[in-house]
Amino acid sequence: MSQITAADVKKLREMSGAGMMDCKKALTETAGDIDAAVDYLRKKGLSAASKKAGRVAAEGVVVSVTRGNVGVVLEVNAETDFVSKNDQFVGFVNKLADIIVNQNPADVAALGALAFDAEFTVDQALSQLIATIGENMSVRRFERAEVDGGTVVAYVHGGGKIGVLVGLDKPVAEELARGVAMHVAAANPRFISRDDVDAASVERERAVLTDRAIASGKPEAIVDKIVAGQLSKFYSEVCLLEQDFVMDTDKKVGKALGDATVISMARFQLGEGIEKKEDDFAAEVAAQIKGS
Repeated sequence: MSQITAADVKKLREMSGAGMMDCKKALTETAGDIDAAVDYLRKKGLSAASKKAGRVAAEGVVVSVTRGNVGVVLEVNAETDFVSKNDQFVGFVNKLADIIVNQNPADVAALGALAFDAEFTVDQALSQLIATIGENMSVRRFERAEVDGGTVVAYVHGGGKIGVLVGLDKPVAEELARGVAMHVAAANPRFISRDDVDAASVERERAVLTDRAIASGKPEAIVDKIVAGQLSKFYSEVCLLEQDFVMDTDKKVGKALGDATVISMARFQLGEGIEKKEDDFAAEVAAQIKGS
């Protein structure tokens, strides 16, 4: 077998745009034949996928599903909203959710290494999908919840724009469980209870409230009391169990749940935190038509 040199790998990378390790493997599999290696990468979908890797993928879909006492919320991104309605893309995402439910990977990297089917890993199947559809895509994140003897509820809002997964420590009526998941989607609580609020967040809020009270001329002797009251309001805004329940605003979520409580909560909003490129899509389409 021909010896694979660094120069060969570099040349193949320049020709295909694929990653270094993929190029090295392709050359190994094709006995150092550059042209055959290019075809190998194209067949695996790795060449086309890598060329699209730098393009912003902030659209796509969030799915949330339950299978018995296990649930998953998953975000898979693509470049345009059109892809979220593509049958191949939807099938890929739904199968990923099933893989996560059944195999419980530790993270996205571990998920990528799992078998997608008899031929490809998840990463390879994603590369094939990118090559077929022609857009950059990525499996961004997922959360998995498993509750023995309790309730796991999933909710998706806006056709995949927001996905919620909630785990409850006890069996709860379906309507109430779904209501709590819908509440999480609408109110976007940052924490389950005040015990979950990190000390840094509390101290930052306390400092702001203290400075505000002093600046307003409140007597120093009562500043601490004022701040304590305002901190309670802060908790009621950011903690799920202390928020007014959207399904019955006369009750807090915690009271509505009775003796059950929330032990896990995840809320994914599609594309949150991803810097999107602002384009005039209509102008872009018009320019393409004009140039054709």
